[in-house]
Amino acid sequence: MSDHQTETASPVVSYAPLRLAAPRRGTDLHLRISAPVGGQALPVVIFSHGFGQSLHSYGPLVHHWAGQGLVVIQPTHLDSRLLGMAADDPRQRQVWRLRETDLTDILDQLDRIETMAPAIAGRLDRDRIAVAGHSWGAQTASMLLGATHPDPDDGSVVDIADERIKAGILLAVPGTGGTNLSPFAAEHFPFMHPDFSAMTTPALVIAGDNDKGAMTVRGPEWWREAYDLSPAGKALFTVFGGEHSLGGISGYEAKETSDESPARVAAIQRLSTAYLRSALYPGNPAWEDAIAVLRASPGPEGTVESK
Repeated sequence: MSDHQTETASPVVSYAPLRLAAPRRGTDLHLRISAPVGGQALPVVIFSHGFGQSLHSYGPLVHHWAGQGLVVIQPTHLDSRLLGMAADDPRQRQVWRLRETDLTDILDQLDRIETMAPAIAGRLDRDRIAVAGHSWGAQTASMLLGATHPDPDDGSVVDIADERIKAGILLAVPGTGGTNLSPFAAEHFPFMHPDFSAMTTPALVIAGDNDKGAMTVRGPEWWREAYDLSPAGKALFTVFGGEHSLGGISGYEAKETSDESPARVAAIQRLSTAYLRSALYPGNPAWEDAIAVLRASPGPEGTVESK
């Protein structure tokens, strides 16, 4: 990706699985790297998957971003169905923490990652790194943008904001905890009490106006709180008719997609790419141009707010 709009997708190369040593999580951290074949000084997106997913998921987003000039790094977190961690595994209660350290480990080991993926060696722009995620992955990603939450073990504030991250894309990100959580979420996600008041890094929040996910006793408005409750410098794309899968972003023909819509996914592809282009290259008009096209459409897929 450069600061110029790309009309057509570039050829993409992908490496998977790459393995980073991560002794504290009890197993190597598996990664997929997707990158355009050409170009230099490429910006990076670290993508955190939703509950149960893996580095094989989110092709509709990852392939699009890579084709538009981004290097996308996808870890497989310990909650992935691919790993099949036993319910009585003592790491279960620390998965939230290990998810977060997965992302910081990637940031800390970019040199190592380049050596394992020769096609990207010497081509990363370390000054233009974004983080993205869907559902639990969006909550994980938000932590590097400045969100915090209590440590369920001792009540201390977990704060891992990272100045290396310049922008974020948060898709179906959970809202605030307490009485807003469903009984299931309160039992299984005791850390899920985010505070967005210090989430100062620019971010695009994407929420479906028909998202009735099982995490909350509230309605779709809960999924936009990362926008409503964070400081200025944010944007919100509310997807008309969007449920938790936002039209099918989690994978091609993914069975968990309850609101399959290629047009919805295409809108998210376009807007997220434009947002990253403008956020990572200040002064680039791609985001404003994309909003103008959306609003001029006779049947827009959603609406955009900014603050």
